[in-house]
Amino acid sequence: MSQTFETIAEPATAEFVVQGSEFIGHARPVESVEAAEAFVDHVSEEYADATHNVPAYRVRADPDGEFLREYSSDDGEPSGSAGKPALNVLEQQSIENCAVVVTRYYGGTNLGVGGLVRAYSQAVKDAVDAAGVVEERPHERIQATVEYDDSGTVRGILESEGYEFDAAYEADVSFDVRVPIADAETLRDRLRSATSGRVDLE
Repeated sequence: MSQTFETIAEPATAEFVVQGSEFIGHARPVESVEAAEAFVDHVSEEYADATHNVPAYRVRADPDGEFLREYSSDDGEPSGSAGKPALNVLEQQSIENCAVVVTRYYGGTNLGVGGLVRAYSQAVKDAVDAAGVVEERPHERIQATVEYDDSGTVRGILESEGYEFDAAYEADVSFDVRVPIADAETLRDRLRSATSGRVDLE
């Protein structure tokens, strides 16, 4: 798999009504299978009164993207009418590290398998369109811990490179950094060099 991949830019929802049934598509970028499953659980709990909450996700199960974990469920809809069409939208657009859930409130009219396939596909497509598709590079997290004397140096490097990070000031200072995998080793070397090896990297 390539080092870059398509994913969605931000969480989004989209909704519409078909013959009285309300469909709400929820989409969210995720970085792990655990995050995808947590999102599915969250939507299912928030919309527990819905007739169906149909999940689907495609997630890189390892940083290099060698293993792509795909999952979908019909959540009580006729077999093949909901989960697979939802997943197909992500596959056709080559979108990875994305979880979707389509919530349906039944409106009293049976849509038939063809109608359901169209509605569930549309709900995912609309949510993905609302979220926006972006090209992403695989990231990993680096934990860099230093004493206070070196914290300014480390913070300066991270800020100059534009990496996302959280800093925790306790007995030592810990930086939790989100860095593209391709840049991770270079960053580690640079932090070691700038602190004369005093940085503790995880």
